[in-house]
Amino acid sequence: MARITRAIISVTDKSGVAEFAQELSNLGVEILSTGGTARVLRHAGVRVRDISEYTGFPEMMDGRVKTLHPKVHGGLLALRDNPAHVRAMEDHGIKPIDLVVVNLYQFEKTVQKEGVTLQEAVENIDIGGPSMLRSAAKNFRYVTVVVDPKDYERVLEEMKALGGQTSLSTRFELARKVFRLTSAYDAAISNYLASVEV
Repeated sequence: MARITRAIISVTDKSGVAEFAQELSNLGVEILSTGGTARVLRHAGVRVRDISEYTGFPEMMDGRVKTLHPKVHGGLLALRDNPAHVRAMEDHGIKPIDLVVVNLYQFEKTVQKEGVTLQEAVENIDIGGPSMLRSAAKNFRYVTVVVDPKDYERVLEEMKALGGQTSLSTRFELARKVFRLTSAYDAAISNYLASVEV
């Protein structure tokens, strides 16, 4: 894997994210971010590029559509040693995204609230987050994916020790964590929807 040069950070759990992003920035990583996360990072003095500026497409529909874009998923899914993928990236202005830091809307907490409506529950089903996580985890040979703030320090330590890279074993372990998370997330949604009527 090459050095991490570009990251997407979009988190619900913002604990430690500003410090992590600042360390990444200090290591020369360009930070792409969305809405509330971008505001938190800017407030902490971290240099951030809005995802809408990168894609050339605004966040819309009350935040339902932010990261569902070929410049995001192409940057995550491209096989960096495949000439056809590299050519497609060049042809369409897609830059590689080497690190994804995402945690999901708190669906389970939402549906545990007294009197929560089906509409409220549905609005807390994360779409873009799991999509980015799955794209990044699928391409773990090239992309590091972090869903848990407890892994921030580990990733930074490896990057510092390995010239801005992470090890394949770490990327694979973090990818497995993603699929455990998204599986549990989908199960929670499925179980809730099975328990209600429209």
